Amino acid sequence: MGNSATPHPKSQNQKSAPGSFLIEGGYPLRGSIPVSTSKNSTLALMGASLLIPGSVRLKNVPDILDIHMMADVLQAVGATVLMENRDLLIQMNQKRRKPEDLNYRVSRRLRASILVLGSLIGRFGQAVVSRPGGCAIGTRPIDYHLKGLQQLGAEIQEKHGYIYARVSGPLKGARIHLEFPSVGATENLIMAGVLAEGQTVIENAAQEPEIRDLCDFLNRAGARIQGGGTSLIRIEGVTQLNPLEYQPIPDRIEAGTYLIAGAITAGDVFIQGARADHLSAVLEKLSEAGCLIQIAPPPQPGIHLCRTGSVKPLHIKTLSYPGFPTDIQPPMMSLLSLAEGKSTIVESVFERRFTQVDELARMGARIKVERDTAVIDGVTALTGAAVEAPDIRAGASLILAALAATGTSQIHGLPHIQRGYEKMEEKLSSLGARISHLP
Repeated sequence: MGNSATPHPKSQNQKSAPGSFLIEGGYPLRGSIPVSTSKNSTLALMGASLLIPGSVRLKNVPDILDIHMMADVLQAVGATVLMENRDLLIQMNQKRRKPEDLNYRVSRRLRASILVLGSLIGRFGQAVVSRPGGCAIGTRPIDYHLKGLQQLGAEIQEKHGYIYARVSGPLKGARIHLEFPSVGATENLIMAGVLAEGQTVIENAAQEPEIRDLCDFLNRAGARIQGGGTSLIRIEGVTQLNPLEYQPIPDRIEAGTYLIAGAITAGDVFIQGARADHLSAVLEKLSEAGCLIQIAPPPQPGIHLCRTGSVKPLHIKTLSYPGFPTDIQPPMMSLLSLAEGKSTIVESVFERRFTQVDELARMGARIKVERDTAVIDGVTALTGAAVEAPDIRAGASLILAALAATGTSQIHGLPHIQRGYEKMEEKLSSLGARISHLP
């Protein structure tokens, strides 16, 4: 990235996407690395930026594929997206808005592309978007998004894989009860509600830190939102939002992944800037597994993890926040593959989130899956193998397994991993990992 503002470039990760990681296992990770800015929060804030006349600056955004794909989405619906150093500048002007389709070619690659729907219908009164794509970890229906928008007054039609949404005049505030606390639906309905007439109430809202960050961002821009990060969100509609600069929260999933990397290698790591209050369920389980956890307060906050003894077995069930996060389940499975005893993981969020199991088995893991439950019989050691990353978090789990394995592993499918982890090779190398990128 250059020092001056330029049209959003292809990331360095995109340039190096082909190839594989070669990892020589058996080296404890030691040292300190900074946590990146949250991928999931940044994606939502990019969608919300379409609500704001003038320029929005999102500071220190991660240089990963998902961010660049979302920039493609914003440009496809008429926004200007520029990169200045590590800041993302977004401008969506009323004069430049045209009723363009968000076509399948752009949106099929990224689940978060649906997050422009609430902004477009809320500000412009119309939107045409393709049904989104993303990792194949479950059906992840968008029915909750569409039902909520209809309650706000939007007319929704679905034809040939596209969603057509329109409203005559402004949206009208309403009381919406979500059958499931969907993060994406909560985000879309917040975006739609900020410019709606009257009050919008979202019951059974998702409580993830990324939801709180979205509400903080919009409130800084002039919205009137109460209850962000709780199950009950109240929004008083305003007529216009204002330009702003904003720093999104740290990436709790990346932080959790690197903490588990320290645990699986019997290492000693400090994740600079990681927020313990966003990772309570993960830290509790890592402590139960035999890790020593210490929380560093400001002005140099972060989380320190050390493991010197054996890995103790765990029983985990993934849940909506503040429960154990589904995105941390695959890396945690790799750790439990080396536990002394039998562990179980119940995946209650996505129905196809055990995509890493067959690849871990190639490395010697003993895992049986029946419906939503995985039973992991710990082994004394994993062995290096050639494996394929099927999605972002499963790919991270394979990298962690390779770091602890005896011998050398080759991890294929880097584009999946590079969608969600910034400079993973560089960060792991700085902690002492023997990892290289093969063309």
